[in-house]
Amino acid sequence: MSDKIYGFPPVFNTDSKVLILGSFPSVKSRQVSFYYGNRQNRFWKMLSEFFGERIEEGASARRAFVLAHGIALWDIVSECEIVGSSDASIQSYRIAPVEEILDTAPIRAVLLNGKRAYEIFCERYAGIGLPYFLMPSTSPANPRYDRAVWFAALQNALGS
Repeated sequence: MSDKIYGFPPVFNTDSKVLILGSFPSVKSRQVSFYYGNRQNRFWKMLSEFFGERIEEGASARRAFVLAHGIALWDIVSECEIVGSSDASIQSYRIAPVEEILDTAPIRAVLLNGKRAYEIFCERYAGIGLPYFLMPSTSPANPRYDRAVWFAALQNALGS
């Protein structure tokens, strides 16, 4: 195992209605210093299709896009030891203090991007008193990705 690696700060504001939590930034995301930085990840394409809007490249444009649409982003793991981008290799982790967002924003639902994010979230937040859902990972490594599940969850949470 390597040394501890740190994730990104959360993206949210007082208008955020849905919190999307991944597990931990991939190698490619860490290289571009923003969420879902792997061009093969379906996350940004899925949001673009859901809202019917093009999303510009780059962290500042993507940050502005999610904030404008009531979405908060973070990862459930704030620091860990990890091999490459493998969720299965996440060890010695610290769970992100999700309360930082929940105490500020009127979050209606938490969408957990993939099984590992869901499992770690449930370690601390299973009794959160807010709806939370295991979502099919948008990772290019997930053959069971289903955008219809994402669209339904987003529509329910955002009231779109």
